[in-house]
Amino acid sequence: MDKNGNKAYSEVYEILNLLEDEAFSKVPKKILNFFNEERDKDYKPKIDLSKPLEEQGLMRDTIVLLAILNLNYWCDSENEKNDFLDELRRNGEYEKEALEEKYNPDNIFKKKNEQNDGNNEKNENLQLIEYKDKNFIQRFLSKIRKLFKRN
Repeated sequence: MDKNGNKAYSEVYEILNLLEDEAFSKVPKKILNFFNEERDKDYKPKIDLSKPLEEQGLMRDTIVLLAILNLNYWCDSENEKNDFLDELRRNGEYEKEALEEKYNPDNIFKKKNEQNDGNNEKNENLQLIEYKDKNFIQRFLSKIRKLFKRN
């Protein structure tokens, strides 16, 4: 694995060590040993428990690994696993649609042409916008935060 992968293992290992005993005990020793052996021993991630995970500056690989651990070990029922997988799919489709729209060459040139036309006419396009409480990452990170809380 490359150096960034080993850093991600270090971040995951550090997060696992901060979990409550109930969540920590659900992860097999073999997995814990793997993260310990493969992590970058020189890299010391700084996890601040007073900040949410979104603000920790974690690597994307770390988030992916935590999602896999969540799916395999922390989801308690099949329904919870299916909901989690559905959320992953929806999040992936949403990101794909957003990227396609943002980088669609037709839209880029259309916006440029509209700006250059000199017409001050505004095309009003009223559409319903679906409001979602939290996206996948926010829900996932809030679940991880719950695991960090100690009573």
